Amino acid sequence: MTLLDGKKTSEAIQSEIAAEVAHIKEQGGKVPHLAAILVGHDGGSMTYVNNKVLACERVGFESTLLHYEDDITEEALLDKIREINEDDAIDGLIVQLPLPKHINPNKVLEVLDYKKDVDGFHPVNVGRMVAGLPAYLPATPYGIMQLLERYNIETKGKHCVVVGRSNIVGTPISILMSKCTIPGEATVTICHRNTVDLAHHTRQADILIVAVGKPGLITEDMVKEGAVVIDVGTTRVTDPTRERGWRLRGDVDFERVAPKCSYITPVPGGVGPLTISMLLKNTLRAAKKEVHA
Repeated sequence: MTLLDGKKTSEAIQSEIAAEVAHIKEQGGKVPHLAAILVGHDGGSMTYVNNKVLACERVGFESTLLHYEDDITEEALLDKIREINEDDAIDGLIVQLPLPKHINPNKVLEVLDYKKDVDGFHPVNVGRMVAGLPAYLPATPYGIMQLLERYNIETKGKHCVVVGRSNIVGTPISILMSKCTIPGEATVTICHRNTVDLAHHTRQADILIVAVGKPGLITEDMVKEGAVVIDVGTTRVTDPTRERGWRLRGDVDFERVAPKCSYITPVPGGVGPLTISMLLKNTLRAAKKEVHA
């Protein structure tokens, strides 16, 4: 069994980005600039956005954090997004979710300029991804593909089972794994809450990708010998033995499943660290006009 080390892979990707940014600066080019909008004071969101800002600093990006109270009106937020859309100094824009209930996230997404949508959620980028055209890929699926590529895991002709069908992870990774690319070229099955006999499907997986946010869902008897297991789940569970009183647990029962696997991601330290790195990668591509001229 080999651990798929997302932390190590993430550090390598950020080092590559930093080297490219340094070269851009030497040539007098435009330094990539990422803007983030945060509404409210959700602890998880604040930590995540602050980590993005710190990551920008590490690789040499410029960054702007706009933090609003949770009583900002929907129209005021949309106006600010429109303003950033017109700002040529900013290459990428993310609006951190979740948003307050009075703000429609679909309106926010549709107002955001798809050329600056480095989260890869705008319908234009999703459509381009499905069509196999250059697009900003959603960060977590993008990170999974990087893990598979950098560990030289064979995907062509393999049976990939994806548990979870969210627009953020499950659906896009199922599309990417079926594409005529490397990694890719897999036969893909998508499972969800209405799937009958989930274990029947997961036991057939050469590559099992789980992203539902249900700790310990995948048990030892649900995985075949030699499978590659990618655990995207990161749920806080109570743990009185930890100083902070909790720990992160994945959707896979790691201790029991890992001995059966050829490769497996740990939680934490697997897919999670790659999400921010791929966001930076998308921002660099935006600054270089590689996707949308």
